[in-house]
Amino acid sequence: MGKKMTKKIFVVDDNELLAAALEDYITSKTMHDVVIYNTGEECIKHLRDEPDVIILDYNLDSVDKHAANGSKILDEIKKRDNSIHVIMLSSQDAYGTALQTITKGAEEYVVKDDDSFRKIVAIIQTLS
Repeated sequence: MGKKMTKKIFVVDDNELLAAALEDYITSKTMHDVVIYNTGEECIKHLRDEPDVIILDYNLDSVDKHAANGSKILDEIKKRDNSIHVIMLSSQDAYGTALQTITKGAEEYVVKDDDSFRKIVAIIQTLS
């Protein structure tokens, strides 16, 4: 049918300030509900909450050295529910890393920069 008006969005990033800033930006520009998780493992535990979109940081081990990276979490998300839209967010601008995550099922790969929050909201608006 039509696009769902309000989406449930998970932001998964171990940088708490960035995650909170992204949550504030998304909720100021849209009517979507945002939940923050600081590890991918935490996000996986809450997939039963049926997120529409997951914004997933590539490097998730700055706080917990044993945390899985975004690529492994992406694999797990897609294994459990292939219909969830995943947007990778990373400070890495390596083409190979971006291609790898897209190949594994990410919708988009957004490099963290001054325009990344705007890009993410634009991508979310296009998803059905």
